Amino acid sequence: MKIALLGATGRVGQAFIKEAQKHGDIEIFALVRSAGTPLPISEKHIITGNARRREDIGRLISKADTVVSCLGTDGDDTLSAAMIHIIDSMKQHHVQRLITIGTAGILQSRLMPDKYRFESSESKRKSTRAAKEHARVYEMLLAEDIDWTIICPTYLPDGEAAGVYRFEQDQLPEGGTEITVGDTAHFLYRELMNPRFVRKRVGLAY
Repeated sequence: MKIALLGATGRVGQAFIKEAQKHGDIEIFALVRSAGTPLPISEKHIITGNARRREDIGRLISKADTVVSCLGTDGDDTLSAAMIHIIDSMKQHHVQRLITIGTAGILQSRLMPDKYRFESSESKRKSTRAAKEHARVYEMLLAEDIDWTIICPTYLPDGEAAGVYRFEQDQLPEGGTEITVGDTAHFLYRELMNPRFVRKRVGLAY
């Protein structure tokens, strides 16, 4: 399996590379902003570019059969802007599978099932800007004929993978308050190798 990885230098991206290397059964190509960015993959697998540029996304995805996005919101609309290019490039290069990291805020509220968590009292976050950006991506993917999965962890402290956690389709596991970066990457690899949540959101927590 050949993976086009976006957000490789972020916490989840780095943890995913580490998790994948434990198994050695996938080949990772990564897009980075700056030449010479240190990553524990072959230099020939590192592509310098910007996720906001369609041609850079296209160069990355042309090398792969699956896309993994660990991009954050970056304080602006980078996430949704990049997703437009990701979808277009996937169609162009006949890539069908996408796994992306979202946020628990875009899962359905248990108290108000017709609303996202970030729109209800379940969410403790004061700012909804990032959640709204992730919601735009989710709504964008709903309209596309590709096999996407959005992994939605709650609060993400640093920490290694223990491999023991809870997950639930469309909602956050009840009472869940956190999940480490390591275990988020562990679940990402697990879903990559054994898809269970195609065209679904999945909440992740201890």
